[in-house]
Amino acid sequence: MAATESPPPLNDVDIVCLAQQKRPTNNHHYQPNVSLPPFLRSPHSHESLLAYLHSRATSPSPSSAVSEYVISLLSLISLSPETPSVSSLLSSILSSYAQIFPSLPHDSNSLKTISFFNTLLIHVPFDDLKSVIDSVVLTLSEVVSVDDAQLFDLFPQCFELIRNAEEKGGDYVNSVLDKILDSKWSKGSLLKMVSIVKDFSFLDKSRGKEFLEKVFVGIKNVDLMDLPSLVYQLLVLASKGFNKREVIEGIVWFFGSQLGSKMTSTVRQVEGTVLLHVNFAVKQDPSLGKEVMGLVKTDLRVFNHFTVAVLLSVSRVRRFSESSITILKTALLTAYRDYKFTKDCKWIPDDMKEEYLKSVKVVEKSVLRAVNESNYGGEHMVPSMVQFGFILLESVGDVNCTELCNSNGLLGIEELGIQMLKTLFEVHDMARNEIIEQIKFRILSLKPEQSRPIIRLLGHLIQCYPYPMVEHVPRLKELLDYFTFMDGKVASYLVSALLPLIRFSRDLQDYTILVVRKAMFRREDTVRVAATNSIIDLILAEKQPKRDGLFSFQDSSSQASCSQQADIPCSMGEGLFQELSALLQRCFHQQAKVKEVVYQGLVKLILVNPSIGGLVFDFLLPHFLQFFKEDEDVQLGVSCCIKSESGKVLIQEPLDCLLSCVSWILLLQPHGRTDQLSDSIGPCFGFSLSQENEDGRNLSSEVFSSALLKIRKFLRNANLEEILGQTHDASSTVVHEEKRKCCALILSGIEEVLMNTIAMDLEKATDQKKVELEKELIEFVGLHDSLSKDTCTSRSNVTKKVNLRATLTQTPDNIDSGNTKLIQEHIPFLATSSIYQLLQIALKLYSSESSNSEATSQSHSQSSLGKASKSCFKIVSFALNASLHNIKSSALVGNEDPLKKLIYGDINMLGSQLLSLTLSLKSGSNVATSQKKKESKAKKDVEERKEHLHLALLCLKEMITISLCSSRLTGLLENLLSVPQLENAGLHDECVLASEIDDRDIRNKELFILKFLKPMLSELMKVSAFRNIEVLCGIMLMIGHKLPCKWRNSHAAWAIHICKTSNTTDSNIAKSMVRLAISLSSPPTDLHVAQDMLKELLKFIGSNSSDSSQVSEYLLINQSTTTAVASCLLQITDAVIVDMDWATKKLKAASQVAQKSTHLNQNGEHNSGLVFEENLYSRVKAVVEVLSSFVLMSLKDSQAEHFLRLTARFYKHLAQMSKLRIAPKGHKQPLPSLQFQKLVELTCKRLTNPLYNFVAEMQQAQQENTNSKGIINKIKRENKCIPDLIFQIEDYEKHLIRLSKATKVNLLKHAKRSTSRDFKILDPITVPREDPPNHDPNPNNSAADGNESCSDSEDDEGNGSEKVLSPQSGSPLAEEESESDAEDRASVPTVKRVKRSRIVHDSEDEGQE
Repeated sequence: MAATESPPPLNDVDIVCLAQQKRPTNNHHYQPNVSLPPFLRSPHSHESLLAYLHSRATSPSPSSAVSEYVISLLSLISLSPETPSVSSLLSSILSSYAQIFPSLPHDSNSLKTISFFNTLLIHVPFDDLKSVIDSVVLTLSEVVSVDDAQLFDLFPQCFELIRNAEEKGGDYVNSVLDKILDSKWSKGSLLKMVSIVKDFSFLDKSRGKEFLEKVFVGIKNVDLMDLPSLVYQLLVLASKGFNKREVIEGIVWFFGSQLGSKMTSTVRQVEGTVLLHVNFAVKQDPSLGKEVMGLVKTDLRVFNHFTVAVLLSVSRVRRFSESSITILKTALLTAYRDYKFTKDCKWIPDDMKEEYLKSVKVVEKSVLRAVNESNYGGEHMVPSMVQFGFILLESVGDVNCTELCNSNGLLGIEELGIQMLKTLFEVHDMARNEIIEQIKFRILSLKPEQSRPIIRLLGHLIQCYPYPMVEHVPRLKELLDYFTFMDGKVASYLVSALLPLIRFSRDLQDYTILVVRKAMFRREDTVRVAATNSIIDLILAEKQPKRDGLFSFQDSSSQASCSQQADIPCSMGEGLFQELSALLQRCFHQQAKVKEVVYQGLVKLILVNPSIGGLVFDFLLPHFLQFFKEDEDVQLGVSCCIKSESGKVLIQEPLDCLLSCVSWILLLQPHGRTDQLSDSIGPCFGFSLSQENEDGRNLSSEVFSSALLKIRKFLRNANLEEILGQTHDASSTVVHEEKRKCCALILSGIEEVLMNTIAMDLEKATDQKKVELEKELIEFVGLHDSLSKDTCTSRSNVTKKVNLRATLTQTPDNIDSGNTKLIQEHIPFLATSSIYQLLQIALKLYSSESSNSEATSQSHSQSSLGKASKSCFKIVSFALNASLHNIKSSALVGNEDPLKKLIYGDINMLGSQLLSLTLSLKSGSNVATSQKKKESKAKKDVEERKEHLHLALLCLKEMITISLCSSRLTGLLENLLSVPQLENAGLHDECVLASEIDDRDIRNKELFILKFLKPMLSELMKVSAFRNIEVLCGIMLMIGHKLPCKWRNSHAAWAIHICKTSNTTDSNIAKSMVRLAISLSSPPTDLHVAQDMLKELLKFIGSNSSDSSQVSEYLLINQSTTTAVASCLLQITDAVIVDMDWATKKLKAASQVAQKSTHLNQNGEHNSGLVFEENLYSRVKAVVEVLSSFVLMSLKDSQAEHFLRLTARFYKHLAQMSKLRIAPKGHKQPLPSLQFQKLVELTCKRLTNPLYNFVAEMQQAQQENTNSKGIINKIKRENKCIPDLIFQIEDYEKHLIRLSKATKVNLLKHAKRSTSRDFKILDPITVPREDPPNHDPNPNNSAADGNESCSDSEDDEGNGSEKVLSPQSGSPLAEEESESDAEDRASVPTVKRVKRSRIVHDSEDEGQE
């Protein structure tokens, strides 16, 4: 037999050539000879073939050499891969290539080679595959770059082949994955693993989470340029259903927290690219968008600049355009609301308040940063940012952030929206047109109060970017076309916002003038008032220096004074005052309100440019002479100012406003500056003034000055009845009376104007002149008082509202401080400095009168005292009323209004005078009270003094309120503490301790409370001055709430002592003191005090109380005050239950976050949540104690109904808290805390069980009073609140049953079966008695039988419905019922029942769980 010839050997070059020959031609057909060379089939050739591979690996260019050889060899093997010898060769080549791969260059050649291997892996034996995988895993630590991990591309197919081929292949694959996850990853390994893991279809959820944790731990080491591709791979992974929430949460966490601290341009560019990837991914898979929104919706902690950017990017997808913006808005508003709540809530810990403050600041900074970085790849989000900015401006009314922003440096919603849109306007040219269009659209479509922030935005844009805004003048002109159709206040405010732009666009100025000219001819009063305001503003804008725009947001105190502003050169030229003077003349033929606007505007004009006073006088003189005739007797045409139309009396000319305008202009005129005046007037009017012109101009000011003096003299000597009698109308007595009232109103205003002038002169007068002026001032106060009979009566038919007393009570709470047009009718005639002079005179007269009163009382003479006392009371009353009006109206005038500084100045200067007068009135009131028994006439004096004291205290309260809002309380208190009379008042030892406090604010507040409030309260308690006590308690609460707990608690202890020692029968005093004592007490003391008071109340209105002579530990609580105290305590309890509503929502949110959060559970956050939960349970236990006292009382109908409603809400919150203790499916059920178990036990014992008796007694009392008025309405109301209460109780117990079953802890062992499921009207004659709360006739069915009660409660609910709700007699803790009584129950006649069809079912959200 012949020997077998061995196949001819092939070297590596031959193999490469052979492979090239066997490759497809251009016609895609193989060459005719396609058989595998015999040399390759021979097992003996394997060593040679592998040797060629190793030799090529050591060549100078190993990458191409190895790749060429291996690919050629694999292409030949692919011709017959099933042959065993060839399969063995394939395994050897794969193993050898894996061994030499770390020494080879990693480039496209190696990647191409590995890809070819992937196509042939199916022919590799599985054991060989495992060995290759193991060898690759061992080299994992050597991987540095992503190219080093090219062999990882073999993993997906290898894993899949092994899992499908072997029974235990899955175990092997999982073990390999665990090794990979346990090893340390370089950035190359991480990038490669993220790119291939999408092909791991077998990966379970737990390993998926572990993988993502590994990725997001190592992602911080990845190069910035690799981050976009990495995120894209993660988003692709998520879109395939791979742990979507964890992927989104990790991306947001990394870019928001880890990378967010880096502010380089490269980082911003990377974030912009990532946002584009997110936007694209959401378009492809909308479920990713839902995950993004759900993440922010459930946890505010994820809110950062990147979260905001992601939501804005997602909003560009049409499907999510509204929902994502809404979630952003909700998150922002929730942050503000939460901080506002925690700031005002006493039982929230300080560290939690700081946490919520920090949260608000983070939210604001995140929004602003997202907008600021929008030009780094975020241009696609700009339309959404514009939309969100305007939505914030529309949401200004939803949360009142003014006080929060003033005290904590927060921007607030409005300022945040304005800053956003300003930045977008500056950075993105493409956004400008849209912003202007949105401004135009929203001003025209929104309500007036909603459009004000939009107009403020427009004003800011004009001030900050005037030149770009000039390009949009045509659009602004289109907006002005709607001037006559807008709300009057909005129209005038709009023109004010546009005024700074007029300097840059004459076209806009001319068009504005044209619009207001047309508006002056409209029939609507509001349009004409708005047009007049706009005319004045246009003139003011021209006269103001260019550096000081009219729409300035700076405080007026930082602006130049009148004399300083006169030195600033203003462009006179062809002034608008000359151009528009004819239009202003037309205003003199309009309604009184239009004229008032003109008169106040002229004063503002003089404040801006005092040198044109002569022009203004010439303008006013002809009109003034229509009402002032200077004959032998001065004729003041008051009657000419009034007319009647269709039975209605109208004030046609506000003569008092005209005289006020004239007097202020005279006071503001610079002295000795006639030369400058004449020099400036000529160019203005286009001619030079001759001497005759100047004399005429000087004559006009002299005419006004002389006229004021003559009117002043005339009114001092005139008979007011004659002036008022000139309005006689023979046709109608009613019309005559109304005319008389209008005349009296005008005269009162004129007298106030003259008093203001006299007081101004009084400041500069010498001693002798001062006495004369004081005497004249007192006379005018008397004249003003004589007119009060006419002015204080009803003004139902009088349309003028110029006097502040007529409009003060109608002042809206939401006056916009930025819009001076809204409060013009509130500007008083008397300046603060004038009122200061009046208070000084009143104080001096009162001191003098008090000393005269003591002397007169000793001599028993009243002749000399009566007249002095009367004049003293008049000036005190007038000064206090004027002070109160000025203080209240000062808060309504914007700081930028020129009249603010002129008329109000520093309103706090009145504080010391008011306090001195208050102390004098208090002491005078005590003297008068002691004389009351001796002299009957003293009774009237006492009442007047009490009224004056009340006015003085109201003034102080309003002043303190305003100072608190403007953060100026410290200066005011220092001013008040400087009053000498306070030195001897107060508690000396406490004052010494308080004076040693380092903090200036706390020291001043403490000293004011100790030196003034406490002594004043103690003395007023003795005389039962309830109105004054109410005011003082309000002041003490305002100041006390600003003190730290230590000091606040000391004042609370003092108030509690007063409640215990003051035996008053005045219910109002009792209510005020009880509220003060509880409100100043820090939790949990506040509710403990309430419990003590309720125990004392039980002695008088408890169901067992029959002895009305009982003495309470709190003397304040007696038979006369029980109703008021009970009502007050109910209101306080109601407020605490409102707090529970917020707290339960926060608990629910925290529970959801704890269940779903992956990256955000930082150390300590869980513990802080537990502390908050325990604090809440303690608070709720205190509420249970309070309610358990109410349930034992015999409350009146209205109080009982209030109690039932708030108790129903209380049980609703308890049910929610119990539900939150139940773990959702798939989560471990924790045991309820000991604190929670104690709360449940206390609620069942002390509240739930007695509550059924309370309802029964309430219905019994109702049946016994069937003939009382309104009983039917009461029954209807109770038919709503009682079933609701029972439903909430049963819902609460249902959740306790579920929790008991889940935890095996019996929470209902102290519960009582519900016997009040159905109701009927009981017969008042045959009323059965119910079993006592703790007695069950059938012990076997008792709810106290351990765990059985938990399961039986649900099963036996139907049995409870068969029981009749029956009243209890006597104490709620009733005696045991005898068997005979139980038998008698069967004899009760059947009556119609009011059945409840509502059965307790699982709610929808529980079903979903």
